[in-house]
This record gives sequence, C-alpha cells and structure tokens, in this order.
Amino acid sequence: MSAQPDHAPLTPYAPAPGAPAELLAQLRADRRAAQWVPAFEREWAAALEESRRTFSLAGLYAVLQDWQGRIAHAPAVDAFVASGYDDSDFVDMAQLRGRRRRR
Repeated sequence: MSAQPDHAPLTPYAPAPGAPAELLAQLRADRRAAQWVPAFEREWAAALEESRRTFSLAGLYAVLQDWQGRIAHAPAVDAFVASGYDDSDFVDMAQLRGRRRRR
C-alpha cells in the first residue's frame, strides 16, 4: 500500500477551450501588438512543447494566466506611466509570483 494518491491532482485554473484564441485576438487588437503577439506566440509554443513532453497543461495555463493579466492591467500601467510617477523603487512582480508558486 502506498501513501501516494492514485489520481492526478486538480489544476486550480482551467481556462475555457477558446481562451487562447480570444486572448490572441485581444493582443492583436492592442497597440502593443507588434511586440506582444510574437512574444505570446513564442511562450505559447514553448509551453505547448513542454505539455507534449510532460502530459501536463499547467504550462499552457500559466502562459494564458500571465498574458491575461498583462492585457487586463495594461490600461493601469499606461495611466501610471503617463502620470509621471517615480517608479525607481519598484519590486519585480515576476520574482514575487515565482516565490508564491514555489510554496
């Protein structure tokens, strides 16, 4: 008898099946499309290859979540930049998110 579960744990975030296509359409409509679309496509391709190797959708879900967050928060970032506030004492959000995921 083993203490290991005999089933795969549930993934906490599962996007709708059409979420990647909807996100790509949003990215293409944004003024940053020239930079964001190729970056999303690179990250998506890498996550897709990883999911083929590992049989896990977690990487694909993470890419979707990250880019959905970027597109959702872009107006707030634009407003902050336009306001002229000093952001020299910033905290790298990627480091904060990485710490939270490792726990």
